[in-house]
Amino acid sequence: MSSSTSLRHQVIRIYKELLYLGREYPLGYDYFRPRLHKAFSSKANLTSETEIKKGIESAEYVKKEIEALYYLKRYRALKQRYSTPQ
Repeated sequence: MSSSTSLRHQVIRIYKELLYLGREYPLGYDYFRPRLHKAFSSKANLTSETEIKKGIESAEYVKKEIEALYYLKRYRALKQRYSTPQ
């Protein structure tokens, strides 16, 4: 498999993962999906392998930030549910 094909698969994989994470986004999927699509479309003209890898790295960073947001949301809900009333 050539490097361009593997990079294409990596981009598609991270896009699908972000779409999956966007289902639970606080502002809604209808807010999240067009912005994700716009972000990926703006990078569609990249041809340099290093630029594409930088784009993938930034998408991975965004993915981690969204996951952290969800974990924080879950933590706050559990804390509120199980904390002792004062």
